[in-house]
Amino acid sequence: MVLSGKLITELGIKTPAERFYKLFAEELHEVQVHCERVHHTKLHEGEDWHHTDTVKHWTYVIDGEVHTSYDSVEEVDEENKKNSWKLFGGDIGKHYKVFKLTLQVTDKADDGTAVAKWTIEYEKINEDIDPPNGWMDYLNQCTRDVDAHLSKARAARKD
Repeated sequence: MVLSGKLITELGIKTPAERFYKLFAEELHEVQVHCERVHHTKLHEGEDWHHTDTVKHWTYVIDGEVHTSYDSVEEVDEENKKNSWKLFGGDIGKHYKVFKLTLQVTDKADDGTAVAKWTIEYEKINEDIDPPNGWMDYLNQCTRDVDAHLSKARAARKD
């Protein structure tokens, strides 16, 4: 049985790529305001949410259960609107040796819509651990929540 793998999901969003990316690149602490499944976030180490030396602690719901983990920024590629985070500790550390989460957002059309692409690269600690399929549903729902909130705010500004 294979211990490592990669899962990818792409979702069309109404929010322009630049704005959606900005939330995750510069306003990550706001995610808990927009996503129902994110219960709590806090800085664990460091003073800046987006610095590579900073560690954040997350509490979230996947498959109806509350989970915790830590993350640190691994890669920032502003030009391509792509960020990666290394997740570890908490429930992640119980099941995975490696867990890397990547978001890339690209403009889709001239109408201001975009595509959010999430990639999970993982290595399980043993064969008995299931792939992180629940994370795909979690990321899809969080993306929809963030997109709905940002789209609503954008529409309100146009009024």
